[in-house]
Amino acid sequence: MAVPVTDDAVLVASDLDRTLIYSSAALALTVPDARVPRLLCVEVYEGRPLSYMTETAAALLAELGETAVFVPTTTRTRAQYGRINLPGPAAKYAICANGGHLLVDGVSDPDWHARVLARLADECAPLSEVRAHLETTADPLWTRKHRVAEDLFAYLVVERELLPEDWTKELAVWAENRGWTVSLQGRKLYAVPKPLTKSAAMREVARRTGARLALAAGDSLLDADLLLAADRGWRPGHGELADSGWAAPTVTPLPERGVAAGERIVREFLSACR
Repeated sequence: MAVPVTDDAVLVASDLDRTLIYSSAALALTVPDARVPRLLCVEVYEGRPLSYMTETAAALLAELGETAVFVPTTTRTRAQYGRINLPGPAAKYAICANGGHLLVDGVSDPDWHARVLARLADECAPLSEVRAHLETTADPLWTRKHRVAEDLFAYLVVERELLPEDWTKELAVWAENRGWTVSLQGRKLYAVPKPLTKSAAMREVARRTGARLALAAGDSLLDADLLLAADRGWRPGHGELADSGWAAPTVTPLPERGVAAGERIVREFLSACR
């Protein structure tokens, strides 16, 4: 059973991919094989294991779910999020599509989604314009897939080693002028409207739960607003934020990279809750 919501509840909003859970390519295991921590698979796709945590992190996360209001917070679509089977009690709230959907007991809140759509219509260029620009300028040499997520934002699956750095920088400037943000995470390059934020959804959950303290973790540019909106935050030693040296007074940079960082983050959450 999840922790009861009370006036002194602690809200923990954490990014998932490359923060709490890791693909095989992102594990970053640097110790000898005999010392590799035992891993728990938390996502299966088309019959194949896809994402992992350490078994220790899984046990700690289950404890966290009994201690705090744990809110999985992700850029994943609702369908992609639905593939994840995290340990511990089922989360009452989850944030998907970078804040575009607020799930309550697994169901998208229609009022929240309508508010998000209204903001997007008022504050940034339409998705159609951004999608057309990506289709026109992204070279098939290094672009493997064009995708639209929940009719809210677009992303490309790219060959990272072939992706021109200058093109990415030019795209970021083009998008900035239209109220959008560009984020490169692994093999995915995201174009996301600036009004579409994890932090806004987190604040809504805090309002509904009456949480006295908000904690957060994340590794990418799309997590920066979430980290800044929390009372305390943590970022791993890998990812966009670490690579750029991004820092904030209330955010602790961790030295751990890969799946070890995920375990450290859950430990930090539990420590702060206590």
